[in-house]
Amino acid sequence: MNEQIRAFNELMAEVGNYLENTHAYSGNTVGAYRRGWLRLREFMVSNGIQHYDQKVEEQFLNYEFEGRKGRKLSKQEQFLANGTRKLTEFQSTGQVKVPNLPPVKVHLIFNGALGEAIVRYLDYKRVEERLSTIRLHCYKRCLFRFLEYCNKNKVHAIRDIDLAVLLKYINTLDCGKTVVVPVLSTLRGFIKYLFKQELLIADYSKGIPKYRIVDQPKLPSTYSKGEIEKLIASVERSSPIGKRNYAIILLAARLGLRASDIARLKFSNLHWDTSTIEIEQVKTGKELILPLLPDVGNAIIDYLKYARAKSEEPYIFLSERPPYSYFTSSNVITHIVQRAYIKAGINIKSRRYGPRSLRQSLGFRLLEESTVLPVISEVLGHKSTESTRYYLRIDLKSMQQCILEVPSVSPDFYLQKGGVFYD
Repeated sequence: MNEQIRAFNELMAEVGNYLENTHAYSGNTVGAYRRGWLRLREFMVSNGIQHYDQKVEEQFLNYEFEGRKGRKLSKQEQFLANGTRKLTEFQSTGQVKVPNLPPVKVHLIFNGALGEAIVRYLDYKRVEERLSTIRLHCYKRCLFRFLEYCNKNKVHAIRDIDLAVLLKYINTLDCGKTVVVPVLSTLRGFIKYLFKQELLIADYSKGIPKYRIVDQPKLPSTYSKGEIEKLIASVERSSPIGKRNYAIILLAARLGLRASDIARLKFSNLHWDTSTIEIEQVKTGKELILPLLPDVGNAIIDYLKYARAKSEEPYIFLSERPPYSYFTSSNVITHIVQRAYIKAGINIKSRRYGPRSLRQSLGFRLLEESTVLPVISEVLGHKSTESTRYYLRIDLKSMQQCILEVPSVSPDFYLQKGGVFYD
């Protein structure tokens, strides 16, 4: 199996490089395609598939979308389908036909002494720091922009670069914070490199300002109690896969377990004598003890007795097809929950609809019931209450209790002569 996985990894690398070098795809786009191909690889490993071909593509897409096609797919799903088809096309023909795109990528030319120094710096980052292709592409574009500025302003010699030149260049940047941050970071590293190579008389990197981003976390995607119950009730429980998925969704909805913890749940984590689930969380490493609620426990027993394949695996949840292996990635749990949301017909517009949304919805309901933050933090397995505080921003019921009444203003105020309204 290792040889087949290695061959598939080589195929992914070849297609990614082809799209970047031949069709001018951005590093971000190719990176997104690669994440989809990794999901495909997980599907192959979980189902014991050794060779990739068009038949495997069809199996994978049918598994992901349950037969849905065309306009019934979201934009994200269409992107996954397109990336998979590109992989198949390249394997079959050695190329990918991409309409309405330039056939040859416009190469960035680094001329002059400064350009040569940039090339050496990029090579240093690639060899010494083993930077990924995507990161190198970002560095390359950032430094090419700086080179263009220097050429335009007749700063051809490296020794002519000083703090004044750098600050004037930074002042020309007219872009959002998501672009400014990598530009400044890349420039800072390059100037430091020039100083260490004794090409600059001073380390001007220390004078490059830092762009600090202070973002509030995104508001949690929460669903009402009725929506969660509708989701749970919609899960088909007569088939083996339905029994498994039902238990998985209950663990996320009733106990708030993360996808990674559900995927790696072992028999040793279930303590039937004390009716508890005891785990060491994958994300935080913190121990967590939760009550094994009756409906959750019954769902797990139903799966183990009547649905789980015979296996020596210590993990509870297994793939539904031979060789019946454990989940190598938490993405499987995410896909199970997402498909359940869609099948239940719940409105997911502008809301996340994975296991995290079930976890966040549980936290929100606890908050609505006036549960104190330390208790919510313990239930969700947070390291501290700081991780739980951002739920306060959606607790409108409690916020309303903090509203102060606006004091009434005497009519005489508006009628007085010489007041602010009459100046």
